[in-house]
Amino acid sequence: MQTLDLIIIFGYLIGITAFGILFSGKQETTEDYFVGDRSVPWWAIAMSIVATETSTITFVSVPGIAFAKGGNFQFLQLVFGYMLGRIVISLIFIPMYFKGELQTVYQLLGDRFGSRVKMLASALFVVMRNVADGVRLLLTAIVLAAVYTSFNPGSDATTIIIGSIVLLGIVMIIFTFYGGMEAVIWVEVVQLVIYIGGAVAAAVVLAQNINGGLSTAVTMGEQFNKFSLFDFGWDITKTYTFWAGLFGGCFLTMSTHGTDQYLVQRYLCTKKPASASLALLSSGAVVLGQFIGFLFIGVLLFAFYAPFNSPEYAQAGVAGSGISANFPFLKGDQVFPNFITEHMPPGLSGLVVAAIFAAALSSSLNSIAATAVNDLYKPFAKDKSDGHLVKLAGWLTVIVGIVQIVVAIAFMRSGESALALALSVASLINGPILGVFLVGTFLKRAGERHALVGMIASISLMLYILLGTKIAWTWYALIGSITTVLIAGLATIVLPNNKDEVSV
Repeated sequence: MQTLDLIIIFGYLIGITAFGILFSGKQETTEDYFVGDRSVPWWAIAMSIVATETSTITFVSVPGIAFAKGGNFQFLQLVFGYMLGRIVISLIFIPMYFKGELQTVYQLLGDRFGSRVKMLASALFVVMRNVADGVRLLLTAIVLAAVYTSFNPGSDATTIIIGSIVLLGIVMIIFTFYGGMEAVIWVEVVQLVIYIGGAVAAAVVLAQNINGGLSTAVTMGEQFNKFSLFDFGWDITKTYTFWAGLFGGCFLTMSTHGTDQYLVQRYLCTKKPASASLALLSSGAVVLGQFIGFLFIGVLLFAFYAPFNSPEYAQAGVAGSGISANFPFLKGDQVFPNFITEHMPPGLSGLVVAAIFAAALSSSLNSIAATAVNDLYKPFAKDKSDGHLVKLAGWLTVIVGIVQIVVAIAFMRSGESALALALSVASLINGPILGVFLVGTFLKRAGERHALVGMIASISLMLYILLGTKIAWTWYALIGSITTVLIAGLATIVLPNNKDEVSV
């Protein structure tokens, strides 16, 4: 990489910071700060959903899935479940979001069950989102550190990664603090255009640098079974199977896109449920196309680096061999960043790194602040003015940003794929939260205590599954939500409703 690349990268970071500040004059009320006065067009929300869903983890990790020995297109089975989940959300959940002037999705739980269920779900969201986005911040910092060390080969990698985490975190804090949710959405619209352009540019350069071009890459992909798509086995320890993808992916999307404030808050920025449904469904088609593209980039990387020509490749991924399945790289997350920083031409390299930053800086800070203010603070401060709540939200944005920086630094030594780590955390907590929404929708006899019992039992089971079993994370959301519903249902038989409990 050369000086031109650094100019592009830092020009981008400065640009989105300034972009967020431009919105600062519009953030006078909580309606402005949290839901953009409900005036954002559906197509911008759709682009924001795509930008949010396809983060740096997608940009960097998904090509590594196809690159790895034995890797293929079976990840797409999960995306089919994503599509099904969107349809369910449009039919069941989105109509509920527009029955009142909601600023967080967890207010529905408060209306249905009372404050304790709402606060538990809100607290779980805050914890999960900080962990998941701390991992995303770390992965982006690794790319920025790789850029820096390409200019200064003798630099200490750990120090550079920490410095990169802090720099990116500060940028994210500033544009979210000043611009609120509306700035986040419009920044994500710009980000989507940038990182799609960056991915296409990288794919073109890759194809041009493979001996024999695109046809050779496709031939190698077919030879090593990279385009294998379906696995109809019922092994629940395997991450990517058709059934785990269809059912697990459906429930994962129902949880992330249907009950997670990070994404639901985007629907609340429009006035009509039809607009929210259109944004969600159209985003699904774009996401499917993107995942296909990123997996194909992994095949191109496989053809470019040709690890199969090395004698060590035969032992790659074999237990006890000490050779990673991502040979010649230790982790799949390292493959695409290496190509970008070492083999992309000047200018384009900077564009693609800026694209990775674009995917990373999809800020959850405003969503966490909205949840903390509305669901965790407001019940104890009912006499506080709206102006006070806006100021508090700003300070919470800064505090949460610092927390995510700390989480990113803490996860630096994790040996797991960032994609698997982030999705495991999300699935672990989102399942019980989705479950309590399903309880509220379908179990009319259930009250607050039944919902709490179901959630606590589900969280306990999910912790055991995560720490004590080999069940794939793709099943977590399904297991967690179904457990919540079943236990809550049994609780309605054993525990009668209190007179003051909500019952509909």
